Amino acid sequence: MRAAVMGELHARPFFPVETPRRFLHVAFLTSPADAQTERALVTELCASRGVPGPLPGAKHHRVSFGGATLRWEAHAEFSTYTWDLPAVEATPNQLPFHPAAAALASPLTQLPQPGPLLVAVDLHLVTDTMEDVQLDGVFDRGSLARSDVNDGAAEIATDFKPDPAGFVRILVRDRGLGAEAAGALVQRVLEIETYRTLALLGLPEAQKLAPLISKIEARLAQATAEMTRSVGLSANNRLLDELVALAAELEADTAPSLFRFGASRAYAEIVRLRLATIREEAVQGFPTWQQFLDRRMAPAMRTCQSVEERQGNIAAKLARSADLLRTRVDVELEQQNRDLLTSMNERTRLQLRLQRTVEGLSVAAISYYVASLVHLLAEGLHASGVVILGHHVNPGTITAIAVPISVIAVWYVVRRIRNAHGEHE
Repeated sequence: MRAAVMGELHARPFFPVETPRRFLHVAFLTSPADAQTERALVTELCASRGVPGPLPGAKHHRVSFGGATLRWEAHAEFSTYTWDLPAVEATPNQLPFHPAAAALASPLTQLPQPGPLLVAVDLHLVTDTMEDVQLDGVFDRGSLARSDVNDGAAEIATDFKPDPAGFVRILVRDRGLGAEAAGALVQRVLEIETYRTLALLGLPEAQKLAPLISKIEARLAQATAEMTRSVGLSANNRLLDELVALAAELEADTAPSLFRFGASRAYAEIVRLRLATIREEAVQGFPTWQQFLDRRMAPAMRTCQSVEERQGNIAAKLARSADLLRTRVDVELEQQNRDLLTSMNERTRLQLRLQRTVEGLSVAAISYYVASLVHLLAEGLHASGVVILGHHVNPGTITAIAVPISVIAVWYVVRRIRNAHGEHE
């Protein structure tokens, strides 16, 4: 990765510019899937003009078509095309931006359009040899922002409004910049307008999400109020299901906006850094670009930030409410389990009593069977005429003697078995 990392420092160098020049700059939103297709189209355009195309994997390319130069740059979610054209100086009788951008834009129709058009800029770099150029004939006085830049070596002016052809006009008046400084200033000014527009893409997303978040906040408030009155496992489960559904709805709306809001913050920071780099100084009676953008652009950024913070706050509240309900449901389940265990213990106690009763009856039953066997044995001996100790066997006597002996023996054996089972468990 060393070569790629080192090359990134030189990915978009400044090119020297001789005053006067005219720049038509457009930017299109693109997707990563369209990057290879766009590069192939740029390569095809270059081949049709007999000039080399971009190298594989290159993110920028610069070629000359006759007296004009085309600069193509590919970014993460957009690509830009900048036509560098020769221009004539403005005079009191010849205002800047003549001819109009619409008359110069025919080469733009040959460019591939990889996505929706986002930015269109008409920048005119002129030599500042006179102070009486009537800017009111070019810009809207109510929105005009002017400032001296590069320690007074140039002046920039724009009203940030599109002309009839859709181009935002920017006038750069050169007071001795030099070719290298002029090229750097032109590129930075174009970047300010491009990233300013990209930063504002978060505002429509924030405006779309605000009503949805308000609806979820209202429903969460109702659910939280119901939590204080809900009784029973079924009611709590219903509220928990509703909170989970609200959380899922919020996440579905939040996920696509995370990138947009993060990108808007990054683009706004780039705009701030570019404005700091050109070192603006106020022109009396006009706001600087920084002041104009702070007044018009900063509220949009704060709206995006507010919506993003509301998303995070409502997500945290939903999580806390769901945790509370889960805790309540768990407690109710534990209470049910406790009652169930108590009932099971009672049934087990009754079964134990019944078992002991049955054990007592079983002693009598088994003793009866043992005594019956002894009686049958005695009758058999009596019928056979067996004599024991000089006496004939009397079945009744032997059975009578066997009964208590059988009861005691069976009781003793059953007790030993029960004690053995108890020790084992």
